[in-house]
Formats: sequence, C-alpha cells, structure tokens
Amino acid sequence: MFDFLESGQYDLLGAFWVTVQLTLYSAIGSLVWGTLLAGMRVSPVPLMRAFGTAYVNVVRNTPLTVLIVACSLGLNQTLGFSMGAERFEDIGFRLAVLGFAAYTGTFVCEALRSGINTVPVGQAEAARALGLSFTQVLRLIVLPQAFRAVIAPLANVLIALTKNTTVAAAIGVAEAALLMKEMMENEAQALFAVFGVIAMGFVLLTLPTGLLLGWVAKRVAVKR
Repeated sequence: MFDFLESGQYDLLGAFWVTVQLTLYSAIGSLVWGTLLAGMRVSPVPLMRAFGTAYVNVVRNTPLTVLIVACSLGLNQTLGFSMGAERFEDIGFRLAVLGFAAYTGTFVCEALRSGINTVPVGQAEAARALGLSFTQVLRLIVLPQAFRAVIAPLANVLIALTKNTTVAAAIGVAEAALLMKEMMENEAQALFAVFGVIAMGFVLLTLPTGLLLGWVAKRVAVKR
C-alpha cells in the first residue's frame, strides 16, 4: 500500500520542510504584525484605533485563499512586486509568507488584546503616574503580562497557521499539499494511503507544538 514512498519519486521530507519554513517565517511575521495591531487597537489615538479595527475585521473575515491568490496575482503579476526574489519558487514562497502573516496577524492581535484586558488597569495608571508614555507602558508593563496570559491561545493560532499553509499550493509553492495533489494524480490506487501519510505528517508537526506550548503556558501563567 505504501510502495510509492519507496520509489524515491516523491520528496516527502522536502515538502514538509517547506511547510515548516512557511510556518516559521509566517509565525514570526504574524507575531510582529499582530503585536503592532494590538497596540493600535488599544491606542489613545482615534485614527490608529480605527485603522486597527477596520483592518482586523476586514482581513479576518476574508477567505485566506483569496488573500494568497491576491498576493500572487495582484502584487507580483500586476504590480511586479517580487520581494527581492528572482526564481518563481522563491517569489511564491515569499508572497505566501506575506499573505499568511497579514492574515494570521489579525488572530494574534485579538488574542493579545484579550490578554491586555486581563492586566489590571491600576498598573497602567500607576505607570502613567510615574511619567511613562503610552508606548513605554505598553512595552514594559502591559505586553509582558499579556503574552504570558495568552500563550495557549497563541498556540492554537500557530497550529491553525501550520494547517493553513496548505493554501500556498494555490500559487505553486511546493509544500505538502502540492505534493499530495501530485501523489493523488499518480497513485490513484492508493488514495487512502496518500491521505494517511500527509495527515500523519501534519499530526507530527502540530501535536508536539500544542503539547510544548501548553506546558509553557502553565509554567509562565500570571498568578492573580
């Protein structure tokens, strides 16, 4: 049933390595962008709050496939935006990371905003009374506690991001979903085996991540 894996025709490890890279780079980008969005959502500047709210509500409710395809068709093919890459594979990979970061950052933002709401208001007020600016209060007082409070929700976002990387196949990124499509076309007699192999690969990626971050969340939880 699994003879197709022994033929050497399919680079299964290479495809999942691309998935891991997509997840890692997109997670870093979404964490940075989501933190900035969360700061905008709680900012005292009305314009920044309005932008953060509008961005999160629009992007979060837009299908991810639409965003990824828009990055490829709109940014690359229409505007010629290649993000410094020359090869088609590298352009697709970088645009996919951009799309995933733009999309997943909205979920990171909402998770962080819920963590910010768990920080007692008196701490921020005390910091402002000491002369700290809003940015300093957010960076030194609020965000460190907010991150500790939302590690578990962020773990769920990371797991969802890992599974969402399959959408990158829509613009030709050679990750696990694109390999699965090729295997299904060539190994029609072993469809269940193909599904099983790809599904097990994602389980091996997401299950340890959830367990590790769940343990970390318990270790660093803020005691109230």
